[in-house]
Formats: sequence, C-alpha cells, structure tokens
Amino acid sequence: MSGIIKSEALLVADGHRGSRIKNEKEQWGSGIEFLFSCISLSVGLGNIWRFPYIAFQNGGGTFVIPYLIVLLIIGRPIYYMEIVLGQFSSKGCLQAFNMAPILKGVAAGQVMATMASITYYSSVMALTLRFLFVSFFPILPWSYCRSDWIAECFEADNSVENKTNKISPAELYFHKIVLREYDNINGGIGLPNWDLVICLAISWFIIGAVLIKGIKSSGKAAYFLGTFPYIILLVLLIRAVTLPGAMHGIKFFFTPVWKNLINPMVWYSAVTQVFFSLAICFGTLITYASYNNFSRNVYNDIVIITTMDTCSSIIAGSITFGIVGHLSYETKNSIDDAVKGGAGLAFITYPDAIAKFKILPQAFAVLFFSMLFILGVGSTVGMGSCIIRVIKDRFPSISNWSLSMSLSVIGFMCSLVYMTPGGQFILNLVDFYAVSFTALILAIGELMAIGWIYGVKRFCEDIKFMLGINTSIYWRLCWSLISPVLLLSVLIYTLLDLKPLTYKNQEYPIEVHVIGWCLTALGLLQIPLWAGYAFYHQDNERNSKQKIFNCLRPSSSWGPLNAHLHQQYKEQRLKLQNNQENNKNIFHKIYENIFG
Repeated sequence: MSGIIKSEALLVADGHRGSRIKNEKEQWGSGIEFLFSCISLSVGLGNIWRFPYIAFQNGGGTFVIPYLIVLLIIGRPIYYMEIVLGQFSSKGCLQAFNMAPILKGVAAGQVMATMASITYYSSVMALTLRFLFVSFFPILPWSYCRSDWIAECFEADNSVENKTNKISPAELYFHKIVLREYDNINGGIGLPNWDLVICLAISWFIIGAVLIKGIKSSGKAAYFLGTFPYIILLVLLIRAVTLPGAMHGIKFFFTPVWKNLINPMVWYSAVTQVFFSLAICFGTLITYASYNNFSRNVYNDIVIITTMDTCSSIIAGSITFGIVGHLSYETKNSIDDAVKGGAGLAFITYPDAIAKFKILPQAFAVLFFSMLFILGVGSTVGMGSCIIRVIKDRFPSISNWSLSMSLSVIGFMCSLVYMTPGGQFILNLVDFYAVSFTALILAIGELMAIGWIYGVKRFCEDIKFMLGINTSIYWRLCWSLISPVLLLSVLIYTLLDLKPLTYKNQEYPIEVHVIGWCLTALGLLQIPLWAGYAFYHQDNERNSKQKIFNCLRPSSSWGPLNAHLHQQYKEQRLKLQNNQENNKNIFHKIYENIFG
C-alpha cells in the first residue's frame, strides 16, 4: 500500500523500561488509500466465495435476517473498536493488547486463526487460477457434458432431454476434473493434484511479492481492488436474474422460514460470517489502522466500508441463488437439491452462469476469475501483513523480505493439504475448528478486554483524546453489553446443540474430530499461556495479588506511539485520575463504565 515514511520520535518498550529512539513509522499515503485498502480487505473472498455457500447451508432467507442483525449490533461496533484500537496504539494486534496484558492471548489466538485462514484462502486462489487458465480455451470446459458423464449430466441447451435428478456440467467439472474429489476420507485424503500445486505456488509467489514491499506496494492498487469487483458483480447479477427460474432462487434467498430463526447454528453461522465478511476479530484491521495518521476521523470510513460490505454480500447471494434457482428449474429439483453445497458452491454457480452468456463467455470468465483472484490477493495480503507486523513488533531487525519469503514458503507447504482429492474435507474441518469456532470465543475475550478490563469509559476517553469526538450510547452499549451477551448466548446455544461436523452429508472419522479439537485448543490455550507470561514477567513485584492487579492494568508503554502525544496522554490520564472519586461502589462504577 503506497505509503509515505515519516521519521518520528517513538516511545517503545524495551523490557520494563521505555526508551525514546528514532524510528521509521510507515503510514498510508492518504486517507483514501486506507479506505480503499479496508474495502479490498473486507469486500473480499469472504463475501463472494464464503457468504453464498454459508447462506445456502443455512436456508437462504433464514440466514439473511440473523446476518443483518448481527452485522448491526456486533459487526459494525467491533469494526469501529478495532480501527480505533489500531490507530490509537499504532501497533500490531499483539502489542495493541498492552492495554490489558492479562488477555494478550486473545490477540495471539487471533493471529493463529489468521494463519489458518490464509492457508485455505490461498487454496481458493489456486482453484481460481485453475479456472482462469482454462477460461482461454475456445470452448469453456465446464459448459458441456463429457462422454463419460452422459448418465448423470444434462446439457443446458437440450430442451428434449429429461434433466430430472441430473447434474450440471459445471458441478461435475469442478468435482471430477478440478478437485478429483473423493466421496469420503475414510481411506485417506490422497496426494496433491499437480496442476493445483502449480497454481498454489503461483498464488503464494504473488502474495509474497506484494508483502515484501510492505504497505507501500498495494495502496495505489487498492483503488482498483476496491472498485473493479463491483463492475463484474453487476454484470453477473444482470445475467443471473434474467435466467429462467432465477427469481425462484432469489425469492428463496430473501424469504425466511421463521421457525428456523431459533436454530442456534443459524446464528452461529451468521456471527462467524460477519467476522469473515468484515475481517474483524483476526487482527488484520488493527494492523491496517496502525498505519493511519493518529488524528484521522475514521467514523465515516466505518459507515462506508460496512455498508459496501453488506451490499457486496447481498449482490453475491442474489447471483448465486438466482443461478441455483435456474438449476432447480432445469433439473426439476428443489432449491435444496439443485446443487451440492459446500465451499465449492461459488465454483459451480458462477461458472454455470458465465457458460450461458451468448456473446464471448470466455471474456467474462477471464474477467470474473481475475476478479476473484484479485479479491483473494487483497484478503491474503491483509492476513499476511497482520502476521508479519506481529513478528516485526517483537523483532524489528528482521527484514521484511525474510519474513515475507518465510511466510510464503511455510504457507505454501501447509496449503498443499487442500490440493488433495480430500482437500475440501480438510478445508471444511479447518474452517470450523481452527477459525470460525475459535474466532467466536476470542471475540468474546476481545470485548471483555476492551469493554470491562480496560473499560468502555477509558476507551471512550481515548477516542475523545485522539479524535476530539464524544462516543454515542449506541457504541457504548454494544461494546459493553449487547455484543458480548449476544456472542456468549450464541456460543452457549451452539455448544448445547453441537452436532458432528459433516461435508456433503458425510461424517468425519473420530480421529479427524480429535485433530479438529486440537486445532481449537491450540488457539484458545494462548489465553492462559499469555496470562501466565504476563503474571510471571513482573520481576519487580513479589505480591501475587498485586501481580494480578498489574496484569489488569495497561502496561507502562501503553498509549500513542508518538513521544509528544504520549506525554500529553500521560498528563491527561493523570488529571482524570486526580478528578475521579475513589469511594464509588461497584454498581456506580459499572453504570459509569457503560454510560459515562
């Protein structure tokens, strides 16, 4: 992201003592670059690839209502909270949690979830490249039935053929040719497909090349990344809604089954999808905001980004369900049975619509898969930047080149598992255990850290110091009560109603579930491990009670990174503390924390 480099006197923590040094702080070239970079991060694969298949799995309209509710009272407040936290501290997500050292493990767990996410996001990019390459063929290979598919495949242009209970060539092409997918993984996941491995290597090479330049490399590109996808989506939307039967699918997308709204898994899916759509609770937003000018008013950015993100999801859902409605019309199956769900849904519905373009379908295929790949670059670069920033905050002498190349090589090796015939089974497993479920619990921890340990009251005072604006009761209530209570309720009901994970109606072997829970534990164990580290790292304090109390307070280095602003902040905090009454009871403190 094209940035300017500014030399500032920075206050950094060196063990237990603060020392002022001359350092270089990267910043965005302009506020517009930050805005478009956040758009390209949030309006990414989470919207175009993940949202449609999650909505399909959860009943279309039954999912949309909880999604919009969660977006309003959880997604947008957390988005604002993380942007403010990153901009105020000018640190990566791990160091930003110096405001509540006892819960620094929340940030560490989020980084681990980001590491898991970037591996399978890169695998989606590899699939996208595979489709992009064959889009240059004179005839799109997913537009016709092959000779060995005759018994199960239907030709879209054959009006005489009986299409009942048959499968579209796009779906067969994806599962049989691209993935060479197994029906189950009881006998193992197989070896990686060489063509997908090549596409994966290219994807990671591009990710690494962008990361090497740091934020300087894609700020200008963000103007393109944030606008080009909408042009392609609008073209596909027009084509999708004009297909026979499309309105039946779109109606399914917007019509809820009211009794299913009490299903906790629908709300769980809505919460985790909001995390993916907005890229919250993964540390990436904190990282991006850390490169902002300290006094930038980000309030308008929040409204613009979250609104565009919602529109993108709704457009992507309308396209997908319009095409599913068309497939239902063609095959005489119900919407639920018209196509198999799962993470590959986007690689079935979008290609199927493109194949039905009468004029230059190859050109539209190239544009669409280029767009999808570009969205993948925007998402994975954000994740990679978060991981690299955490390491550089701790080891500033390591070059960006070394970190970027190391991340690319390790990421490539880890992503190979998704390139196997059983790779989609593993993707589904990692998505649930290592990312979605873990992110839900860590989000509760993040809200507790900022809302109650650091305190909404002090957080709002920090916003006042940084932006000069007062925080409305809407944000205060969401940060302190509504968001954490709703997330905790969803977690409890999800655990009570938890069923064995399946993919394509196939259950996983017991040992695979054990591996999945180990992945969850790996992320969640960061909380007690880092809490223990914060406790035992206080060499100058012997009293255990005082050690715990110190872990609940911001570290000595907490505050604005700029030395002059840091000094002003410390003086302001001292004045506020001197003006506060110390004899307030607990109920008065709770009221004051929420309402100010």
